[in-house]
Amino acid sequence: MKKIIVIGGLSAGPSAAAKARREDEQAEILLFEKGANISYATCGMPYAFSGVIESRDNLMVVKPELLQNRFNIDVHLNEEIVKIDTKNKMVYSHVKGYSYDTLIFATGASSVVPPIGNIKLANNWSTCRSMIDFDKITKEGLTSESKHITVIGAGLIGVEVAENLKEAGKEVTLIEGDSHVLNMWQQKFGNFAGNVLISKGIEVLTLSFVSKFDIDQNGKIKAVVTQAGKRIPTDFVVLSVGIKPNTDLLLVEGAEAIENGALKVNELMETSIKDVYAAGDNVSIKNLQTNEYDYFPLGTHSNKAGRAAGANAVGRTIEFKGAYKTAIVKVFDYTLARTGMNATALIQKDIPFKTVLTVAGSTPGYYPGQKDLITEIYYNPETEEILGAELFGEVGVDKRVDVLSTAIYAKLKITDLAQLDLAYAPPFSPAKDPVVVTSFVTENILNNRSEQLSVEALEILINDNSNEDYLLLDSRTVEEYEKGTIPGAVNYPLDGLRQHVDHIKSLDKKVVIFCQKGLRGYLAELILRNNGITNVVNIAGGFKVWQMYSERIEIPQPLLVKK
Repeated sequence: MKKIIVIGGLSAGPSAAAKARREDEQAEILLFEKGANISYATCGMPYAFSGVIESRDNLMVVKPELLQNRFNIDVHLNEEIVKIDTKNKMVYSHVKGYSYDTLIFATGASSVVPPIGNIKLANNWSTCRSMIDFDKITKEGLTSESKHITVIGAGLIGVEVAENLKEAGKEVTLIEGDSHVLNMWQQKFGNFAGNVLISKGIEVLTLSFVSKFDIDQNGKIKAVVTQAGKRIPTDFVVLSVGIKPNTDLLLVEGAEAIENGALKVNELMETSIKDVYAAGDNVSIKNLQTNEYDYFPLGTHSNKAGRAAGANAVGRTIEFKGAYKTAIVKVFDYTLARTGMNATALIQKDIPFKTVLTVAGSTPGYYPGQKDLITEIYYNPETEEILGAELFGEVGVDKRVDVLSTAIYAKLKITDLAQLDLAYAPPFSPAKDPVVVTSFVTENILNNRSEQLSVEALEILINDNSNEDYLLLDSRTVEEYEKGTIPGAVNYPLDGLRQHVDHIKSLDKKVVIFCQKGLRGYLAELILRNNGITNVVNIAGGFKVWQMYSERIEIPQPLLVKK
């Protein structure tokens, strides 16, 4: 009879233990958890602060009794494993030593606590990763006496915490050291999310680092002080600045790991140490696009990896091949999603790419409540293979990012997307789905029918005072133009554009066209191209995306208006 020991009771551990039992009824399976709870939903914690998840009990996914009674697993709560001897196949707690035939190491990760001045003397702060953290935030941060809460770190959890604390009626300041919130995404998409947070009343400070806490004689934080000297009075602080894999017990045994300490595992979840498997936020799995070890601390991977580890530990064969950074986050009424590699990652890897961006309705214009969906796809210019995507909108973001994630796994070309048979009905999608529209636009670009200019490139062009040899052309209506335009733009509305072709041609300048979202700009681009003006580009996403990205929109007096 095989004896399996599982260390860690959050998600990967219970998943591994249950799968091992389903595959081997006779095995002896022990699970050790250093705390009092197993299998709780850390990702759900922020939503319990606002009451979306109604009670603490709802965060408990699997209770110890279920593992014990249904799966015949010997669960040891409040018993931390403090030493592992892989040569003699023993683990030790403060209680006793236990032998094993195979070990599944699923210890997860711990929150990083930065060296902020006075943090060791302060008491009214917490990380947000464990049920202990949850209880402290609930009992101290969510009290009526706590009016203002500062959240340090604007990653996935930090943004979710900030949103839900705001929904709970708190005043919230969100502090991020990077140039934008949610830095897994490009600056543009981070700006989109940041603008939403600000519009909902959250104070967002980017490029800001906390240097110290001002505390009183009882250790209560009275204010957060940034390195720039800004003092933010606050009643409670939530830290969400990153995590560190809990792998020291195996690192001292010689286990191979990546730079942050996450253990290297193969597709069977085997570590470099014989008969030791690992799964969860403490492991590094392969990035399926780069074939390099990478770090993906998400619940989806923890559960799949745990399942594979549990099966393989009892002699079955299940592979978990890897991942490629698919993620999604709710930002009040909006959703931000990504999959694969974005521009930053592609540049770092020296991988050639091109970008296409579209703004399209997530449902038909005639169906009530249409919302725009912004989709940006990165693709290989030679093979046309999809390399990554980022999306932002209010409706249907989750559906499209999953389509694109599947396309990346299948190594589809961006031009293949137009051939997909996607579900259509007015409440769910337009006849030309946004994913399909992006493929159509790419076909036009590849066929030299159109050329896009990103808002990032436009900003560089505008700020380059030495380069005035271009015409910035607003093809929207006069009424739209007068409400606000891009600085320096002249207005030639689309429906009268043909009357001005000769004048535009005589200027002999590069023509940079934009409309509100992109379609009318494309039509204006075709008019010019078909009349011999070929040095012309269309702003990807038009004025809408520029306005969302720049935060520096001016409303100048019209330079030139042509009806």
